[in-house]
Amino acid sequence: ANLEEIDRLISKYTKLWPIDRMANVDRCLLRMAISEILYFDDIPPSVSVDEAVELAKKYSTADSGRFINGVLGSLIKDLAGDAA
Repeated sequence: ANLEEIDRLISKYTKLWPIDRMANVDRCLLRMAISEILYFDDIPPSVSVDEAVELAKKYSTADSGRFINGVLGSLIKDLAGDAA
């Protein structure tokens, strides 16, 4: 239901890497983690990030864990700034 908003956020934090050029696994993991961070209050953001990073390390490219960690870390930092 929130795919457009989630993809807009992904694009915001990956300006130099268009969403359609991402590995499918990375794109899906980012979508899943961002939806958990934004819409599931019972899941701590750190858990969502850790799970997405570990899955990326296991099922995607060698650089995917760092990539996903950076994107999600930037999102969480911005959300914390907005809340303050």
